[in-house]
Formats: sequence, C-alpha cells, structure tokens
Amino acid sequence: MTIQELAALIGGTLQTKTVDTSREVTCGYCCDLLSWVMAKGREGMAWATVQAHMNVVAVAVLADMSCVIAAEGVQFGADVIEKAEEEGVALITTDLSAYHVAGRMHEKGIA
Repeated sequence: MTIQELAALIGGTLQTKTVDTSREVTCGYCCDLLSWVMAKGREGMAWATVQAHMNVVAVAVLADMSCVIAAEGVQFGADVIEKAEEEGVALITTDLSAYHVAGRMHEKGIA
C-alpha cells in the first residue's frame, strides 16, 4: 500500500505537499512515547500518534519511516510540516483514533 492509498483508507489529509506519496507502507505502529518508537521504529513504517511536534519528524527520519499519522484531529504546525518536507517524511492527519487507523491498516494486510 502506498502513502496516498493509506491516506484515502483512513480518510486522512496529506499535510506535506512535496513528499513522494507513492512510497510503500510496509508496516504500522501506534505509540505516543517517542523513546519507545525510536527503539521499535522500522523502515517503511506508518506511525499513528497524537504527538505532532518537531521531535516526531526526527524520530521518523531516524527509522526511515514512510509517514506519520496524527490521529484524533491533532494538527501539525507549519514549522513541523516544513521540516517533514525537507526530510521527505509524509505527514497525514485524520479524525480517526490511532486504534481505528491500526484496524484499517490491519484489515488491508499491513502488520
């Protein structure tokens, strides 16, 4: 599944306009503790969280994640979006909870 397909699946809005949305999402993760995500993050991961600050982008870059999903209507600031675009990390927002995001990904075979 691509980032663009994932955004559509979760009723999400892509916040980064210059990031390649054809990149594959190979796995998913839900967590709000950054140090935990740093230890568990993997290449190609779609990370669902309610964290939306600059450090989220840094963690995603460290693990070469495909995208970060801000759940429950949380919004990324303009500075965070700008940094994510510089680093090539897609940011998606959705009104769904991280639980429901994970459920939809799981239904489509993303583990």
